[in-house]
Amino acid sequence: MKRPINQLGTEQFMSDTVSPSTGRFDVAEIAAALPATATTLLVDTYLTNREAASARVFRVYRGTPPHYHAQCDEYLYVLSGRGTFWMKDASTKAEFGPGQLLFFERGTVHALPEILAEPLVFLSIDTPRRDPTDIIFVDPNDGTPATFMARNAAAPRSRA
Repeated sequence: MKRPINQLGTEQFMSDTVSPSTGRFDVAEIAAALPATATTLLVDTYLTNREAASARVFRVYRGTPPHYHAQCDEYLYVLSGRGTFWMKDASTKAEFGPGQLLFFERGTVHALPEILAEPLVFLSIDTPRRDPTDIIFVDPNDGTPATFMARNAAAPRSRA
């Protein structure tokens, strides 16, 4: 069932209270509504999408190859699941799980090589906001914005 769109341009959940300057979201409900499978590496739902910052809930379906974001710093709070993650280089690989916060600055190469427990769901805060196509794979053969995120697969854009 498709939910109505709220004032921020995201799906409206029963517990959302949204105005142009405030919002209240049931993150667990939003996470539970993400699909069980996907053809892309991840599927997300934006909670906010403002120039200063964006907030999303996303589920990861497969390990993600080394990549970086040129436009923003990223804060990833683990809501559920477990996996391995590295930042800067593979020698920093470590396990993570619910309740942990992963942080890296724009331009930092990072990867999530293994999903150890599913569903793997994050609350992400990007500062400033991250355009959904801001994904640069270290090896261009590993993917494109369209193979990375479902919203990009719907409307493919060229890599700039």
